[in-house]
Amino acid sequence: MTISIDALSPFELSLYLEKQIQSAPDAPILNAGRGNPNWTAPVPREAFFLLGQFAVQETRKSSSALVGKQIKAAPERMGRLQTFLTTHPGPGADFLKWLCQADQQLLGMTPAAWVSAACDAVIGDNYPAPVRCLSVCEQPLKAYMIRELFDDRQVPLDVFPVEGGTAGICYLFDTLMHTGLLAAGDRIALLLPTFAPYLEIPKLPHYAFDVVRIKAQRVTTGDRASYVYPQTEIEKLRDPKVKAAFVVNPSNPTANAMGLENISQIEAIVNTDRPDLMILTDDVYGTFVPHFLSLFAALPHNTACLYSFSKYFGATGWRVGAIALAKDNVFDELIEQLPKAVKAKVSARYQSIASESTTVSFIDRIVADSRDIALNHAAGLSTVQQVMIALFSLYGLMDEGQSYKDEVVATCRAREQQLFSTLGLTRPAPARDTAYYCDIDLLAWGTQRYGAVFARYLKQHWTTTRLLVALAQQQHLMLLKTSPFGSDTWSVRVSLANLPTHDYAEVGKRIIALFDHLQMACETEAK
Repeated sequence: MTISIDALSPFELSLYLEKQIQSAPDAPILNAGRGNPNWTAPVPREAFFLLGQFAVQETRKSSSALVGKQIKAAPERMGRLQTFLTTHPGPGADFLKWLCQADQQLLGMTPAAWVSAACDAVIGDNYPAPVRCLSVCEQPLKAYMIRELFDDRQVPLDVFPVEGGTAGICYLFDTLMHTGLLAAGDRIALLLPTFAPYLEIPKLPHYAFDVVRIKAQRVTTGDRASYVYPQTEIEKLRDPKVKAAFVVNPSNPTANAMGLENISQIEAIVNTDRPDLMILTDDVYGTFVPHFLSLFAALPHNTACLYSFSKYFGATGWRVGAIALAKDNVFDELIEQLPKAVKAKVSARYQSIASESTTVSFIDRIVADSRDIALNHAAGLSTVQQVMIALFSLYGLMDEGQSYKDEVVATCRAREQQLFSTLGLTRPAPARDTAYYCDIDLLAWGTQRYGAVFARYLKQHWTTTRLLVALAQQQHLMLLKTSPFGSDTWSVRVSLANLPTHDYAEVGKRIIALFDHLQMACETEAK
């Protein structure tokens, strides 16, 4: 069966085009469609590998040179670590020395206890215990999310480290179904534009959700642009049949954070008409926005928060993220209120992990479901990955971590400046802009640059997919189509994260080169 290229998903189309084109000496391929950042955070990684080296040393304190022992708490270990760090100087060692003096409230235990627990976890010789989150990871992760995503609002919460944001998405959807909070055919709301899988998952046969689309509009104020959800769109959440709302904030592909006016409107709707509304917010890009405010911070009772370390720390290969829920939450309340027959079915599913399954919290059900209940005793993210999460989190809380943030954000904004200046586009309002991606409407831009006659020619002879194919084949430039994200038909996503800064002027020049060629074809046709 032959599949039309127009029917391919954005990522499938990108993979297809990658196979079709080859780099040329005079025009190397520029793949600005990928979201993988081209930076890393070296200091927490250096600390991780130093800690691993030290932990291996600790396992060798036995009579055998080949068989190591397990790591147990030892009061003299802290002194040995300090000596080890003195002989391995560098930024990673300085970071670990800082941890050795850190506040017990930040680590969740004394520094000596944390070091022993971290050494045991980084060796990876024990199953994760507790299965939801290791003690060595829990408090650092909470402190980081509260600082970076929740505006320092001290909400009692639980966290579940997961294998990146993608795993978190799958786990959340599955447990909402397994607990009876959502059923096939239920009505949900998606705030658009959004990461394409959030639009694709509801179409799967076992979900078949009735999707209400709540779409943001591009608004220009002076010489700056942003995306705002019209009040009439947000009002759709008052519908009592809408059981859950899913939002990526800041959005992908617009890279625009939700404004306070929209957050306040959602708060008002929940506090008056919809106290039962379940909200799931994916905040993976939140750390790129100054003074970011998650919906979780505004509505912790109703909101589950998903975060990934992949983008901010250049850690897509680590597969590390987290789900956070308030200890007092609507998900647990709604399970208690399920109809008798549904509640009995849900109780039967979880009875093997608790004598009274109603005592199992929603977040612990997510953990159990991640291993199909029967393997709950062996659930949990790898202990080694949880050490990396702890170190990323703690580094983000340091003064040096804030300097790292300033540099990463400045890099993204410099790339945005290069691209937008080349194309003559209005730059986004910085207060809401991550500058991680940008969403460009090629028809609107082409109309502005070449006029209405050209726009008619473009609509008559071209599609967004054909333009992307031409950009790849003729200009060796890869972009991503975003109509499947809920963006406008002619929009494309440019990643500002994965190419050297100087390449973004070239990205703009290659777009212009293709459109200049199309303009010539338009003029020829008009003669």
